[in-house]
Amino acid sequence: MKSKAAALTLQQTCLSPAQEKTQQKVIALAGNPNVGKSTIFNALTGMKQHTGNWPGKTVVNARGTCTFHDNTYTLVDIPGCYSLMAHSAEEEVARDFICFGEPDAVIVVCDATCLERNLNLVLQIMEAGRPVLLCVNLLDEARKKKIRLDLSLLSFRLRLPVAGTTARSSRGLDELLDELEQMLFSSPLSGRSSALPEASTPRVVYPEYIEEALSLLVPRLKRICSASGKKLPSARFIGARLLDANESLQASLKNYLGFDPAAIPEISGTLEEIRQMLEDRGISREQLHDDLASAFVRTAERVCKGVVFYPDEDCDKKDRKLDRIFTSRLTGFPIMLLGLLGIFWLTITGANYPSALLSRLLFGLEDRLALLFSLAGVPAVLTDVLLHGVYRVMAWVISVMLPPMAIFFPLFTLLEDFGYLPRVAFNLDRCFQSCSACGKQALTMCMGFGCNAAGVTGCRIIDSPRERLIAIITNNFVPCNGRFPTMLSIITLFLIGGAGGLTGSLLGACILVALIVLGVLMTFLVSRLLSATILKGVPSSFTLEMPPYRRPQILKVIVRSIVDRTLKVLGRAVISAAPAGLLIWVLANVPLSGQTTLLTALTGFLDPFARRLGMDGCILTGFLLGLPANEIVVPIIIMTYMARGSLLEVEGVQLMQLFTANGWTWITAVSTLLFSLMHWPCATTLLTIRKESGSLKWTLLSFLVPTVCGIILCFLFTTAALFLFPA
Repeated sequence: MKSKAAALTLQQTCLSPAQEKTQQKVIALAGNPNVGKSTIFNALTGMKQHTGNWPGKTVVNARGTCTFHDNTYTLVDIPGCYSLMAHSAEEEVARDFICFGEPDAVIVVCDATCLERNLNLVLQIMEAGRPVLLCVNLLDEARKKKIRLDLSLLSFRLRLPVAGTTARSSRGLDELLDELEQMLFSSPLSGRSSALPEASTPRVVYPEYIEEALSLLVPRLKRICSASGKKLPSARFIGARLLDANESLQASLKNYLGFDPAAIPEISGTLEEIRQMLEDRGISREQLHDDLASAFVRTAERVCKGVVFYPDEDCDKKDRKLDRIFTSRLTGFPIMLLGLLGIFWLTITGANYPSALLSRLLFGLEDRLALLFSLAGVPAVLTDVLLHGVYRVMAWVISVMLPPMAIFFPLFTLLEDFGYLPRVAFNLDRCFQSCSACGKQALTMCMGFGCNAAGVTGCRIIDSPRERLIAIITNNFVPCNGRFPTMLSIITLFLIGGAGGLTGSLLGACILVALIVLGVLMTFLVSRLLSATILKGVPSSFTLEMPPYRRPQILKVIVRSIVDRTLKVLGRAVISAAPAGLLIWVLANVPLSGQTTLLTALTGFLDPFARRLGMDGCILTGFLLGLPANEIVVPIIIMTYMARGSLLEVEGVQLMQLFTANGWTWITAVSTLLFSLMHWPCATTLLTIRKESGSLKWTLLSFLVPTVCGIILCFLFTTAALFLFPA
């Protein structure tokens, strides 16, 4: 019968029974964020990998296999973390897998340009008693900055195998696997084993009062650890965390053991004795916490002395010069706006031609499928439902949505790979802090431009549950790619006049950026209101990693962004669009009485309310039926105006004539733009919110907040416009 420990390992790494029988070694890949950990994982595993969620968590993990010298390893890419003192769901997952997932070894990836800071995590994992292989990555970046490292001396001081790598060019990876093989399979008698007696391993030395407390606690914990029969972290590591009153670790330890060690009279009595001793000496819990953490910092400083050699001149001169440009109060925000303008101009201009080509291809296929259905004897009604209803909506979503995303996501990922996006978060941090929100919300907001569902998923990086909910609820205030076609159509027809060519596209991009700025301001306002009402709380602090500027790997970025983002988002949108196509066909073709259809009745019912918002019933119906996919809002409006039974494509002058014939004015256009910016999230985003928040209440609130804001803003604008410019 399997032990509980073995069951946990199987569950957390998701090994198959076949893998368990072959006794594949399970290797955890750990490290700080932005050290190239995932690059190493991808290089070692190639396509032999898959992703999923950790049990009971929404945090995504990646697992893959790697074979070297006939030895197969299961690599687990755990979330990036700065320490084992977890503050977020990601850090809890990383800590729990290292401490309780029973990996055969932990490869800790460090950044060669800031090795001393990264060693903090290495020393903590060593104290936990896990076999560690240190991978010093980004040697090329260190070389550019003229930083020299003595990896042999580092290995000697830490008593660990150390391998230097440049993962982006796959250099040093064979040496890394060779060190791993020696550590796991070499015999201690061969002279090549990395295993060393515990006494020879460098120990983090705490202040005297902590060492005195541990001398009382550790012997008792050792007896409990040995009696449990499980591969627990070292008693010293557990003892230090119990002193620190780390509730998250205690909960995980209790779950792993099936009982709470701190509740055992022998341990609880010792802890109470230690607390009394600290109180008598005037040592607060805050001082204890700081002293425990600073011990690792001092040890890292001692280890790195003589190991890392910095040049006499400023090795970060180039990065700091760029930071002065990108993050200064004078130039930071203008560069952000110009960058946003450039991205949207490229997206708008570049998407037109492939979108038209894709549209002709897909709608041409519809005619051929209709002929095939006719030859096969398929009933006309079924052909109409499947082709002119379901297929046409799906084709419309694909042709309109795919080209902009295929341009936007790679551009966004290039900025991320270059290292600019963390600077955007830095610039906006003060704005979000003033709203009692988290500066990391800037990153999730940027992700929302591509897809709000992706932005909601990205909110996992925010540690505070309160601030994570604020980011989720307000993410829809930034327009996704699905709303761009509606906005661009209206801007082109009503707001840029007769401007065409380069001037027209630039003017259209400027108006679109102005709308986006309004959405960002609404994000700040609503975040502040939520923080002051139903989501009160003190804003949390967080560590924002400023990675070095790097030359983006363009080909890899394009492939990764298209596969990981564009196609996934498109797939979810198509799944939502299929039932929408069926619903739209039913509403447009099922009669109530005479020539009146369900769609006509719906638009008539909504018309009085829509008029107060500067729109009409057909426009509001388009937004309602566009819930599954925002790309089909304008086609639904056209179909409703023309009283047709399926979506129609009308462009340019004909579309302008159609809209003006149905009463559109500049007020209608602006009101529709405002409502497009601020209305309910699409179905895919709502499902993602339900999954991420785990609550129908927060999903409903995420639906209502932008919708109510849109209704209020449209009503105020229309009332003011009609008062100032009466017809």
